[in-house]
Amino acid sequence: MAKKGPHQTCSMLLMFMLLFLNSSMLHAQELELLLSFKSSINDPLQYLSNWNPSVTFCNWQGITCNNSSRIMVIDLPGKNISGKLSLSVFQLPYIETINLSSNQLSGQIPHDIFSSTSLRFLNLSNNNFTGSIPRGSIPCLEKLDLSNNMLEGKIPTEIGSLSNLKFLDLGGNVLVGTIPISLTNITSLEFLTLASNQLVGQIPRELGQMRSLKWIYLGYNNLSGQIPKEMGELTCLNHLDLVYNNLTGSIPSSLGNLTSLLYLFLYQNKLTGSIPKSIFGLRELISLDLSDNSLSGDIPELIVQLQNLEILHLFSNNFTGKIPGALSSLPRLKVLQLWSNNFSDEIPKDLGKQNNLTVVDLSTNSLTGKIPEGLCSSGNLFKLILFSNSLDGEIPKSLSTCKSLQRVRLQDNNLSGELPIEFTKLPLVYFLDISSNNFSGRIDTRKWEMTSLQMLSLSRNRFFGGLPDSFGSDQIETLDLSLNRFSGAIPRTYGSLSELVQLNVSGNKLCGEIHDELSSCKKLVKNPMWWFYVACILGASVVLALAAFGIVLIRGRKILELKRVENDDGIWELQFFHPKASKSVTIDDILSSKKEENIIHRGKKGLSYKGKSIINDMQFMVKEINDVKSIPLNFWPEIAEFGKLQHPNIVELIGACRSDKVAYLVYEYVEGTNLSEILRSLSWERRRKIAFGIAKALRFVHCYCSPAVLVGYKSTEKIMVNGKDEPRLRLSLPDLLSIDTKCFISSAYAAPEIKNSKDTNEKIDIYEFGFILIELLTGKSPADAEFGFHESIVEWARYCYSDCHLDMWIDPMIKEEALINQNEMVETMNLALHCTATEPTARPSANDVFKTLRSAFRTSSCVSRLHFSSSF
Repeated sequence: MAKKGPHQTCSMLLMFMLLFLNSSMLHAQELELLLSFKSSINDPLQYLSNWNPSVTFCNWQGITCNNSSRIMVIDLPGKNISGKLSLSVFQLPYIETINLSSNQLSGQIPHDIFSSTSLRFLNLSNNNFTGSIPRGSIPCLEKLDLSNNMLEGKIPTEIGSLSNLKFLDLGGNVLVGTIPISLTNITSLEFLTLASNQLVGQIPRELGQMRSLKWIYLGYNNLSGQIPKEMGELTCLNHLDLVYNNLTGSIPSSLGNLTSLLYLFLYQNKLTGSIPKSIFGLRELISLDLSDNSLSGDIPELIVQLQNLEILHLFSNNFTGKIPGALSSLPRLKVLQLWSNNFSDEIPKDLGKQNNLTVVDLSTNSLTGKIPEGLCSSGNLFKLILFSNSLDGEIPKSLSTCKSLQRVRLQDNNLSGELPIEFTKLPLVYFLDISSNNFSGRIDTRKWEMTSLQMLSLSRNRFFGGLPDSFGSDQIETLDLSLNRFSGAIPRTYGSLSELVQLNVSGNKLCGEIHDELSSCKKLVKNPMWWFYVACILGASVVLALAAFGIVLIRGRKILELKRVENDDGIWELQFFHPKASKSVTIDDILSSKKEENIIHRGKKGLSYKGKSIINDMQFMVKEINDVKSIPLNFWPEIAEFGKLQHPNIVELIGACRSDKVAYLVYEYVEGTNLSEILRSLSWERRRKIAFGIAKALRFVHCYCSPAVLVGYKSTEKIMVNGKDEPRLRLSLPDLLSIDTKCFISSAYAAPEIKNSKDTNEKIDIYEFGFILIELLTGKSPADAEFGFHESIVEWARYCYSDCHLDMWIDPMIKEEALINQNEMVETMNLALHCTATEPTARPSANDVFKTLRSAFRTSSCVSRLHFSSSF
């Protein structure tokens, strides 16, 4: 081997030096670009704390390098990063993947991002980006996800030049215009989502040329016209979702060519005609949802070919004929919802025997005959809804051993016979309505063990004998035993039903006294109409009993006497509404709480302090009212009405005092945290409990207080949450203390009508509750989110949100839970948008809010990614 000469050696050394210098310069360039990106954003979680030159950037959080120590990946999803997006990260010469999803980034996406030649995967979803979609092309780009932002304008025609794209998600924005034909040039595309925008026009027929497509989601737009028959040429397709549009005409029979199809969702359109027979040849189908259209005709026995079908939703159409017996032969069928059609004849006798049924809803049809014996053969049936038909016969004995049942609605049929003994021992049933049938017999001679029961209606039947002492549950909220033939007295034990809100025993033959124990049902007593249901059919003896019951209440109020006390600060009028407070708290305790270290809130009308009794260390909160001129002459009678209010989700007003200079309201002290401080760390289960607690409080003050009481200004900053995840609301007293409505106007939560009027009503409370629901679902708030040209988060929600496609809008912190709680999250968002309607009359009542949430939160978590509607 020849020896290298000195010139060759020098050349090699020079080459290595140049490579080293080049590498060093490149390293310095990448470092500078990363630091530029860091300086442009806010990082409250300090996730980027090790992004500094003392640490090699290949070891920085969220950074991945290749074997040559060049930056390939920036992966920073869900890190609560905010600020503007710097172009610097797109200038990294070897970058392949940028994932900044699920943060709080805002402003426009830099229009030069497509200048990167190495980028393959870009995910900027679930942020607050505004402006238009950047134009341009990245030759290597395979995935582009800009979903769930506030991007506006039209989809640029240049999108068709992204020739290597396999995944495109532009859903959950405010995009307008039509679907560009150029999009169909991306023949490699496998996943296409344009859902939850404001797109119009027809679905391009050219879509049929995109033979690689596996997933199409165009739902929640304003698309019109017919479903193109050319879509039947997409033979690789396994997911087709065109829901919530204005599509018309019939379902094209060519869709029967999609032999790989697993999910076909066409609900909430204006489709007509019958289901093409070719659809029943899609043997791989798992879920078929054609509900909420105007489809007609019958369902053929050909449905037996769908042996993999798990979910069948055909409700709210005009289908006629028999329910096909072939449904009984589908071994994987879990959910069968055919309600609100014109089906007649009998329910298939073998339904359930070979299925895996969890939900059966055949309500509001014209069905006859008996309830099939085998509905619960799977052992998993939890919801059975058959109301408003013409079914007869008895409740099958097999349902008495169906331990999985939770919700049973059989009302408005012709069912008869006695209730099976075992049926009244089902442990999970929380909702049971068998009203308006022909049931008979005694129900007081058996032991009821329905330990989960919350709602029971046996009204409009032929039951006789006495009322049961117990139904086995202390959670009952609604108990309707009216219009039967019950006799005897109302059992004393009903006084232990602490959650009881509605009791209706009218239209029976009851007699005797109404016992004092019923006064323990605090939620029932607060309803001024409750006694009407009890007394309207009873005799004079009961009227006397009611009078005695009234005396009991009057005696209980004697402790609420007004006291006058004198100390160094003058003469004070002092009144308590709680016995323990009356014995524990003195005027000196209240005044001594006024220390800087005790301040827990600084309000516009004064400070709030934490106080403590010297006698027994009882804690309380004192709210100062400095504007003594705002205190009306009827201060004590008015405030006494607030002092009577007791509810587990309302902070109790336990006392008040005033002098000629100042007044104080004394509340119970609640250990807890502001909802705004902990919201983003809460699971969906905990958020759900908080939402339901607030709804219960609203229902109480709006529906069970006479006159109705307003909660007043509330937000996530104003709601306390205790250690058991129970929300506690402190009632504002605007009418009593003449609080200026300007304090409402300054709130981003305020209902729009407040700006033009000083009149306040219950609908304002409902609006603010809807606002809070949106925060609980999305994790966004007015303080930390920008909403582009939209005036508020509410307006943004109306544009950007759909009531089914959770991935587009749900808080990333609870996204995993959405897999098993999708239905209740969707129903909750529906409710939130109704509550925040601009027109007050369009908002639901507090009672409707409560019932809707209760139904939504009882949707089973084991049935995921389904479309449920109002038949609950």
